[in-house]
Amino acid sequence: MATFRFKVNGRDRRIETDPARPLLDVLREDLGLTGTKYGCGEGQCRTCTVLMDGKPAASCITPVREAEGRAIVTIEGLAQGGGLHRVQQAFLEEGAMQCGYCVPGMIVRAVALLESNPHPSRAEIVQWMDGNLCRCCGYPRILAAIERAAGAQPEGARS
Repeated sequence: MATFRFKVNGRDRRIETDPARPLLDVLREDLGLTGTKYGCGEGQCRTCTVLMDGKPAASCITPVREAEGRAIVTIEGLAQGGGLHRVQQAFLEEGAMQCGYCVPGMIVRAVALLESNPHPSRAEIVQWMDGNLCRCCGYPRILAAIERAAGAQPEGARS
């Protein structure tokens, strides 16, 4: 057992646990932040994506020791002041979810994209999001939502 200190969604946290324990387990079981989902457990589907110091991380394969001293943002930490983050709002407006299981990871990864590249092309969005899997195959609406959040007119949309 070891003690780890990090920020989660802007709040200082202190956790005593096994250093090899997945960050996902700590977030869900110890901190009650269940918005981040367990998918494959191997970092392949990216359902469990969180931001660590602003960069996407697969929390299911990230040992909690790697969170020491870092800032973690989960899907719960995106909405501010009673309003949704613009990516969350765009996902709602585009109906970019079917079962919704992949959505937290998709949204968190899209937020990281727009922070680093506020006006990505469609090809840049596709390349960035490659690896975040949607079992319902909602990719066209997910793409449209990210384009909407970026302020771009989705291809094929009418004025």
